[in-house]
Amino acid sequence: MSDQNEKINRRSFFLDGARMLGALCIGGIGGITVSRLTLEDTVWQIDPSVCVRCGRCALHCTLPQSAVKCVHSFDVCGYCDLCGGYLQPTSKVRDTAAENQLCPTGAIARTYIEDPYFEYIIDESLCNGCGKCVEGCASFGNGSLYLQVRHDICLNCNQCEIARVCPSGAFRRVPATDPYLLRGQS
Repeated sequence: MSDQNEKINRRSFFLDGARMLGALCIGGIGGITVSRLTLEDTVWQIDPSVCVRCGRCALHCTLPQSAVKCVHSFDVCGYCDLCGGYLQPTSKVRDTAAENQLCPTGAIARTYIEDPYFEYIIDESLCNGCGKCVEGCASFGNGSLYLQVRHDICLNCNQCEIARVCPSGAFRRVPATDPYLLRGQS
């Protein structure tokens, strides 16, 4: 009789073990599915209030040209003749000559409006996301220039290389339904 009880106990043990393994597998697959859905529902973005304008966005994006671009908040801009995001700090003349411009790729166009106001437009096809204009604007202006990940360009990598090397932790996942963090709204 003890052999019979021992066989039943072994059989129960193996059946219970198989059930437990099956439950763990199903739970694991469910967890992976939920985490994948969470990643698919979010995108990478730069928090402009945390960004330190280190220049790594231009260097570490996996794309040939960084998906990070300078954005101009026209509501905040002072349209100044002396723009810290446009002109070199050592510039003696305030004109559009290349040697006077801060942007290394010439991505910022300056258009005269009326004395002493100018409009500044970013050409995203030329912008490499280096952040020099953003740094200049933050240092000598009102911070109307800031960096953002452009989602029409970004591959939305699960592990963004820029986010990995960002010294300030400014890169974070945000809802895909509201992918842009605007200055003052983060």
